[in-house]
Amino acid sequence: MSEVTTPSEEARDWDALARAAADRGGSSEPLDEVRQLLSFELAGAPYAVPVERVREIVRMRPVTPVPRMPDEVRGVISLRGEMIELIDLRRRLSLGSVEPSRRTRIIVIKTNDDEVVGLLVDGVREVLRVSDEAIQPATGSDTGAVNDLCKFNDEFVSMIELDRVLTLDA
Repeated sequence: MSEVTTPSEEARDWDALARAAADRGGSSEPLDEVRQLLSFELAGAPYAVPVERVREIVRMRPVTPVPRMPDEVRGVISLRGEMIELIDLRRRLSLGSVEPSRRTRIIVIKTNDDEVVGLLVDGVREVLRVSDEAIQPATGSDTGAVNDLCKFNDEFVSMIELDRVLTLDA
């Protein structure tokens, strides 16, 4: 049976997620040896982006299509009056496309040019705190949008190379 949450319960859940990202939990690990990553799902697999690049996480909202844009650009959304381009990360990574569900989220990312863009993902998981030793370079001749792999608990999490993903002609 699926769990039903009210908007106020969901807000508390996201507040807790944000607090977890900001709180180092009293860890004795040096600051330069720990990375915080926002993990999310795409096609049932775990992926992550650096927390410092995440501006916010929002629910799916109406999308306005934009003519003559690459297939992976769903269109634009309005977020508190700001127009934000929405990239379907499944399409961008050639994982197919599905209709948004209740778990679908938009991760609003800050670019290096002080712009923002939305990444459409299947669902947000948690904030991971990992040591530098847990992160290894991805192998292969062309790793595409994944630059590193992170071992967390019993699974490998693919770390997205945001600058490559956000460059649509790549």
